[in-house]
Amino acid sequence: MSRYVTQAAAPEQIGEILALIREHGPNPWNYLPEVELATHLAGIRRGRTQAVIAVADGAIVAVVTFEPSDAFHRYQPAGREIAWQGHVGEAVVHRAHRGQGLGSRLLTAAVARMRAMGLREIYIERHEDNEGSAGMMRKAGFEVIDVYDDPRRRVVGSGRTSVSRLLALD
Repeated sequence: MSRYVTQAAAPEQIGEILALIREHGPNPWNYLPEVELATHLAGIRRGRTQAVIAVADGAIVAVVTFEPSDAFHRYQPAGREIAWQGHVGEAVVHRAHRGQGLGSRLLTAAVARMRAMGLREIYIERHEDNEGSAGMMRKAGFEVIDVYDDPRRRVVGSGRTSVSRLLALD
């Protein structure tokens, strides 16, 4: 049996989620602007953003946030350009709990929840050079569909963002 409990995040857990992301999310590949991150997580209270978390010994040790979006219309299949899409915002695992498949497990749970919301196309972004995130995304079924120069958010390595998509089955 797993030592982790996977569940939906509740609004009263926003502070603990923010602390986890602040402490274990920063690395050369991640773009985590404070105001945007706080606004994104505040969406949990409003019902706009959702999150799935992994809990071990009463503490949140991993999180994946997600929400409906219309920001990826240019990548939508023909005839679905104006349909809402799913967007994965943050995926962070506590350093002491990495390498155990928690990121992929939570990402898969987030995808299932977005599919239940009727979202057929789900998008996620990462720094092109972030191989750890790339592996997690591949494991969850995402495929890279675009890579573009992104000097505002990507100040190290290639300076490029990779966009991946998962198409839900009908």
